[in-house]
Amino acid sequence: MTKLFMFEKPLGMRDTLPELYQLKKQVKQAISTEVSQWGYEPIETPTLEFHETVGTASAILDQQLFKLLDQQGNTLVLRPDMTAPIARIAASTLNKENRPLRLTYDAPVFRAQQREGGRPAEFEQVGVELIGDQSNSADAEVISLMMASLERSGIKSYQIAIGHIGFVNALLKEVLGNEERADHFRRYLYEKNYVGFRKEVEHLPLSSIDKRRLYDLLRLKGGPEVVDKARNLVDSKEGKAALKQLEQLISVLDTYELADQMMIDLNLVMHMSYYTGTVFEAYSEGLGYPVGSGGRYDSLLDQFDHHEPATGFGLRLDRLTEAIGKSEETANRKDICLIFSHDHRKEAMQKTQQLRHEGRSVVMQELTGVENVDAYSAQFKEVMYFIGTNGNGGASK
Repeated sequence: MTKLFMFEKPLGMRDTLPELYQLKKQVKQAISTEVSQWGYEPIETPTLEFHETVGTASAILDQQLFKLLDQQGNTLVLRPDMTAPIARIAASTLNKENRPLRLTYDAPVFRAQQREGGRPAEFEQVGVELIGDQSNSADAEVISLMMASLERSGIKSYQIAIGHIGFVNALLKEVLGNEERADHFRRYLYEKNYVGFRKEVEHLPLSSIDKRRLYDLLRLKGGPEVVDKARNLVDSKEGKAALKQLEQLISVLDTYELADQMMIDLNLVMHMSYYTGTVFEAYSEGLGYPVGSGGRYDSLLDQFDHHEPATGFGLRLDRLTEAIGKSEETANRKDICLIFSHDHRKEAMQKTQQLRHEGRSVVMQELTGVENVDAYSAQFKEVMYFIGTNGNGGASK
């Protein structure tokens, strides 16, 4: 009797087959090399965390958390992001370490998808956290490092959108008057539902001037000149301060000579509520969603009774591999296969050991174990045969 769900997976879970696994591995190694050269040290955190600490600090919706109970009755969660666990460590175990801290990670995170079909409930992130530095140089460093990581991973064409959540919050508070309304409109911006945003503005009991300020918010995309336009929309010192900080950041980024890949987007809103300053997203040509994002979160460590500035980014490996695609080289990535007959096993083993010692990846396959030799050997860049009277047919592919 066939079991129900025998070949099914839980909602949002995916298998990673060998070819995609190899591509992901190459991307991870490339990014790891880049961030290591920038002085970031790797760190690991548990897959399970306490709900009342990391679970609440993560700012992920409660219904998206995978929860379970331990034997003591404590509610645990599968980690929904990596920034909150690293904040926990920075505020505790690494509390006395010299600042700033430069940490990097590579780990799966888990978010239950109850209503959104097709979205992964488990995905792997590679990222960095720069903790203890409140300067614009720190923000510029993580942005430029993300760009360098994208290039190292093999992304051919990309763009970084840079905004400031402090400016958005200040403008919405000025015009809408209360946090509940502001949060409602932030949701539209996060979802990039600009049509819905405009329709909502039409029905608000606001002056035509204030409505125009909200409409103009959606137009604040482009080059550095966008910052000057934004100054005409805000009156509060918080809004002005946010724009001044962004302008200083742009000046620092100019020294990295990466302007061609950058765009200012002052209606950029992230799904994590703990961001307090500069925010940014990375887009690759051909994808309708970001491959990575990040920003400044100067208040997150307060939830662990430790006030400290911090900034960082995370890259989605599943989206990166989709953006890179399968080039001819990666599609045929298997290295060498030695096909041998029973009588020539020893010679094949000796050759295999030699090649592996040279750093090659070698599959040893006995001839009788393959139904279609031509189809099987087509997977490899090079095939060597140890069969027949001479025992070595040589490399054929």
